[in-house]
Amino acid sequence: MSDRVIAPFEGFGLGLRPPHYADFLEREVPVDFVEVISENFMVRGGRPLYVLDAVRERHPVAMHGVSMSIGSADGVKPDYLRRLKILVDRVDPLWVSDHLCWTGLEGFNSHDLLPLPYTEEALEVVCANIARVQDVLERPILLENPSSYLTFEGDEMTEHGFMARMCEATGCSLLLDINNIYVSGTNHGFDPAAYIAGVPVDRVRQIHLAGHSQGRDLLIDTHDQPVPDPVWALYDIACHRFGPVATMIERDDDIPPLGELLTELDIARARAGGLERAA
Repeated sequence: MSDRVIAPFEGFGLGLRPPHYADFLEREVPVDFVEVISENFMVRGGRPLYVLDAVRERHPVAMHGVSMSIGSADGVKPDYLRRLKILVDRVDPLWVSDHLCWTGLEGFNSHDLLPLPYTEEALEVVCANIARVQDVLERPILLENPSSYLTFEGDEMTEHGFMARMCEATGCSLLLDINNIYVSGTNHGFDPAAYIAGVPVDRVRQIHLAGHSQGRDLLIDTHDQPVPDPVWALYDIACHRFGPVATMIERDDDIPPLGELLTELDIARARAGGLERAA
């Protein structure tokens, strides 16, 4: 495992998405960092890397993946890690993150973030995979709590308890998605505030804020809506517990003009700043 430590980074950022490439290339955008979807840039060349190189000259970059499959019983794929390492070496990002989930098995990719049982056996698999990833990347990684739509009868611990033990065993850190906590809490009937209270304070390096949609029976993590009031309220609680942490607005569908997202980001700045002054 790498002995490097992810340094705390304070600031407010946005995900770099294709509809906003021109904005980032043509003018100064008032963000402290940008986050990119790693897989969109794990290519040999072309416009995506041209845009990323140009944006890197102005803004620190965080890399966020969606298909590492850290929970897969057959391990993280060597070819995926090789291509990710090439991009990491090119970008030298603030950090590299992915999701606490699995996405496929034996060469099959579901293109979805599939839930894990929170058991000792699953913890052993996840920790072994994290150790392998961190050895290859030569740096610790962040893992994000997923939205979920089912639980397992065999669960032996809470999600936040699982994550705390995962961090302790591997030296990794956390990307805390506040919307995902709200969605999962609503779907499964647990208290989102109690969840936040159980997350280890010293491991949170980034926060995601996003919106969701109401499905037939469950909330769905769609990232196609503005941040709703209940998620803002949970963000207030998180700011009280974790202090200044890098925060970004995540929007992946029905993407509005950049100005609308910057306005949302200003709300996050104001709420975090107001709570810091009050403390």
